[in-house]
Order: sequence, then C-alpha cells, then structure tokens
Amino acid sequence: MNSIKKVVLAYSGGLDTSVILRWLIETYGCEVVAWCADVGQAEELDGLEKKALATGAATYVQKDLRETFVKDFVYPAFRANALYEGEYLLGTSLARPCIIEGMMNTVKDTGADAIAHGATGKGNDQVRFELGAMFLDPDVRVIAPWREWKLKSRSDCIAYAQKHGIPVSASSEKPYSMDRNLLHLSFEGGILEDPWSEPNRDMFILTKDPEEAPNAPRYIELTFENGDPVALDGERLGPVAMLSKLNEVAGLHGVGRVDLVESRFVGMKSRGVYETPGGTVIAKAHRAMESITLDREQIRIKDSLVPEYSTLVYRGFWFSPERVMLQKMIDSTQDVVSGTVRLKLYKGSVQVVGRKSERTLYREDVVTFEADDVYNQADATGFIRLNALRLKLAALRDKRR
Repeated sequence: MNSIKKVVLAYSGGLDTSVILRWLIETYGCEVVAWCADVGQAEELDGLEKKALATGAATYVQKDLRETFVKDFVYPAFRANALYEGEYLLGTSLARPCIIEGMMNTVKDTGADAIAHGATGKGNDQVRFELGAMFLDPDVRVIAPWREWKLKSRSDCIAYAQKHGIPVSASSEKPYSMDRNLLHLSFEGGILEDPWSEPNRDMFILTKDPEEAPNAPRYIELTFENGDPVALDGERLGPVAMLSKLNEVAGLHGVGRVDLVESRFVGMKSRGVYETPGGTVIAKAHRAMESITLDREQIRIKDSLVPEYSTLVYRGFWFSPERVMLQKMIDSTQDVVSGTVRLKLYKGSVQVVGRKSERTLYREDVVTFEADDVYNQADATGFIRLNALRLKLAALRDKRR
C-alpha cells in the first residue's frame, strides 16, 4: 500500500477530531487538511481555523453547505415524512451525506490520498460517512482512528488532549457530546448514557424550557408549494432563512425536544436527546397539508414507506438506488401539496388548527351533516355488504368446522 501523504479530516473542532488531527500527524507523518462543513453550527464555527492550525493542520478548509443541506437533504426527507422509530427527525443522519459529498469534492481538489473521520466504531456515523465516500469515490482510502488507536474512551481523549496542549470544550465534568446543524442539536454519551436519568435543564440550547415558555400561544401560518415550505406568515423565505426563523420561533415556545432510545445500525441501543424546533413544525404542517391534498390511497401507501425510507437514511444509504427510487415516487405525489397550514405553538406543543389549499380534496358540500344533493347515503349499504363479503365467507367456513 502506498504511503499516505495527505489526509482530508472531517473536522469539527470538538474533542474527538482535535485529538485525531494530532494523532494522524504522529501516526502517519502526513499532511492534514482540516475540513469543516458549515451546516448551521452557528457560533461553534468561531475560531476553528486558528484552533486547527494551532493543533497542526497544514490547511483549514470551510465550506458553506447550509443551502445544499436544507434544500437537497432536509426538504426531500420532509416530503417523505421521514421519522425513524416514530420519533427521530434524522437531523444527524441527513447532515452526514451532505458533509461527505462536500468533503469528497475537497479530496479531489487537493489531491489527497485518504479521508479521516471521528466516528466511533460503535456508532452509525462511521457507516454513513464511509458508504457515502465509497459511492462518490470507489477507490477512496478511509482512516477511522476509533477503530485503530489505543484510546478507548472520551476520558482517554481528554487526557490525550491535555497531554498535548490541545484546547477542547469537553471535560470530565461535562462529558456528553453535541452535534449541531440547522435542523437539530443532538446530545449523547456521558451523563446521558443512563436512560433513567433526566437531562439537565440547563443543557438545552435551541429550545426554551416549556415550563418557562411564554404563557400566551403563538399562531403561525406556514405555506407550502410542491411539498416544501416557502412562506412564513405570508413572508417568502428561502430554505436556510425558513428553517432558521422556525427554529427561533418554535424554540422560544419550547417546541421540538425529544428524548429517546434508538436502535443503532450496528445492533446496540443508544439514548439520544434532540432539539428540533423548526423541523418539528414543518413535519407537523406537511402532514396536515397532505391530509387535504393527497388521495386516501396515496397517503396509505406513502405512510407504509416511512419506516423503510427513514431506516435507509438512518443507516447511511442516502445515495443508494433504493432511496433514490423511493424519493422519485414520493416526489411524484407532491405537485398538489400546496397551500397554507395554521399552527398553534404553546409550551412545548405544536397543534394544527387550520389548513387550506386550492388543490384540496376536502369538500364541505360532501362531508356535511346537513342536507346535501351530492351524496346518497343509501349507497353505503351495498358498499358495506361488498366489503363484508370476504369476512362473512371466512366466518361461514370456520362455523362449519
């Protein structure tokens, strides 16, 4: 195997990737390009270039992928109503293919020999990163330090950082890890590993404690075109501005907190705590919009695909032919999913309180309990008898036994 001279490292400036940067230099004697994707980490990006160079990086590269992330990854998943194991809106899962796509472009531009990432051998991210990398470059060489080095825990990493004078924000007193992007903020590990232990109230960043949220509800109107949100309270907003504004508004009212134990792809259970304020609102509103614009059978079949689609994304198969196939089918239903949904935000909850669309299938003159001339209630007799036929035949067969 040829020696490795240059590595592009997926760099966040956190504990793991800071230690990895130094470890790569010491272990491989290579040049390291510290590569960072801006997918909405906000102030977490401040000072990263200075920190990376001080830790030994030859170059620091940062790419603004926020628009791509929301438009090409978040919105398609929300058109699919993606929800893993009934609760997780896939914030981290959606960011990873976006990041690896941008990262592989830098690998090509810099002529690097390999890539490296900070995902552990127990987690999902190692799969997401590497499946994406192998799709984008079948000959890519991957260095996964957590599967190679002798460090066994984040406590070991903290000790390594202290020994080498690497400044990190994690500490023995606050050892949980965080991952932030425009869609969500996740917390895992450390003090959160006990699924019986309630998260500290001061841990949350994007959402206000529902108990301390405003006492008056906030009503908003979210307008969709072809399945994507395009306007908030009548103001047209691009994908980044839309999600940012919804995060602010919904977060103020404590919307979007989730505490769950999920099934990792590698086989173990993992406890994660998530804040997804804007995404929670979009997901709720999108389903409401579909409820009046999609046919009953479209909704039924589409709902049956949610677990499959969500599992594919969660497990790292964003670029797989099956995910692309499902996306095309799902998107073919979205041309009528246009209109406005009114929602009520109040102390951690989001409720749909109104919906309207020029493409609606909802007809007041058909559904009314008052007198009407468009529906003959007597027709229901034959409808019921025909649908009962197979049940009656089964019952008669069993009765003969």
